[in-house]
Order: sequence, then structure tokens, then C-alpha cells
Amino acid sequence: MESSDAVAALAALAQDSRLQVFRLLVQAGPEGLAAGRIGDALHLPGATLSFHLTQLRTAGLVTFRRDGRSLIYVAEYGAMNALIGFLTENCCGGDLGACMPKQGGACTPALSAKSKRLPT
Repeated sequence: MESSDAVAALAALAQDSRLQVFRLLVQAGPEGLAAGRIGDALHLPGATLSFHLTQLRTAGLVTFRRDGRSLIYVAEYGAMNALIGFLTENCCGGDLGACMPKQGGACTPALSAKSKRLPT
């Protein structure tokens, strides 16, 4: 991932509603979610949601497909993983042993106690 792509992705995620949308789509998996369901789950009006989804699409973090009259949005897992890789590629100065998750390494992602499940 190029530095400019990482900056664009981080900028898109540096807003509360967009971060919530992206996390919801990551949680939804490869099937994604209809725009209306995203708006309902996060209590976002249609125009506001559309703006945020456009920002995430422009940054390459989400895509969409049409299913009848619905737009189904899906997280771009490749872009997410590339961003994580970019942020951690030189973790611990390249000492992979120091970064190993089983050893509680410095680059081990922590699960948030506040993690929320996908609304039903």
C-alpha cells in the first residue's frame, strides 16, 4: 500500500459515523448490508449515510452491488488488511519474534470489551 492510499483510508475512518459504518460492514461479512439496514442500525438519515458511504468508497474501503432496488455495501477486506499491514510492516523493528501474538507481542491486536454485535 502506498503512503497516500493509507492516508486516504485513515482520513476516511477518522470520523465517528464512517468508522461505525465500516466496522458494521466488517462485522457483516462478505454478504454486506443494504444501505437501509446500515442507516437503521446506526440511526443515520439517508442523505448523511450516502455521504459517508461515498467517502468510504472513494478511499477504497467499501464497494457496493445492486440487488433489485437495494444497494448492498461490503467492506473491502483486502484494503483493510493492506492498511493494517502498512501500519505494522516494521513492527518491533522487524523482529517477528517480538511481535508474535502467542507471546503477547507489541503488535497483537486487542479485542475491545465494547465490541458490539451486528444488530438483528
